[in-house]
Amino acid sequence: MVRRVESERRTRPAASSGSGRELRLVSGDSYPGWEAVYRDNAAWVYALMFGKVGNRPDAEDLTAEVFTAALKPLRITATVPEVRAYLRATARTVLAAHWKARMGREITAIEDDIPDDPPEEFHDSGAQARAKAVLAELPDRYRRILELRFLQGLSVRESAQSLGVTVANAKVLQHRALQMASQLNERGVR
Repeated sequence: MVRRVESERRTRPAASSGSGRELRLVSGDSYPGWEAVYRDNAAWVYALMFGKVGNRPDAEDLTAEVFTAALKPLRITATVPEVRAYLRATARTVLAAHWKARMGREITAIEDDIPDDPPEEFHDSGAQARAKAVLAELPDRYRRILELRFLQGLSVRESAQSLGVTVANAKVLQHRALQMASQLNERGVR
């Protein structure tokens, strides 16, 4: 009975300040189960990932990866601060792997101040519409190489295989497609 009351006290929201951030007392107690670990930490892990990648689908996937990676090695008997520290370290590792796979570069810096809520969606500057218009004006092979490389995130080798050309040919296609897309964008294709 005492454990349940402590658990409810820990998960019950405290008085909220005007900034939208919630103040909670973090005790040295452990979580009663995995559901409580997830419920208490999912929001800040998601906000952290959203702040680093800037889009909801990737942030959701990375948040799921953090909890999946932490599930097996994390002891449920660990204290709340230990669990949060472990999730933070796991988030750093998952984020580094994400950026290495995406850009060939590890980015592992995570600031100490973690936002509680993800920022509002960015306003459309018209870039998406311009990109679609430029892609529509490109010849089929140029459009296809850019779609494979930049919209689907395939490597040059994977793109070449998909197009049935050599890697060298795919590089040339990509270079020429980017040049033509740049020229079309400068002319203001609509």
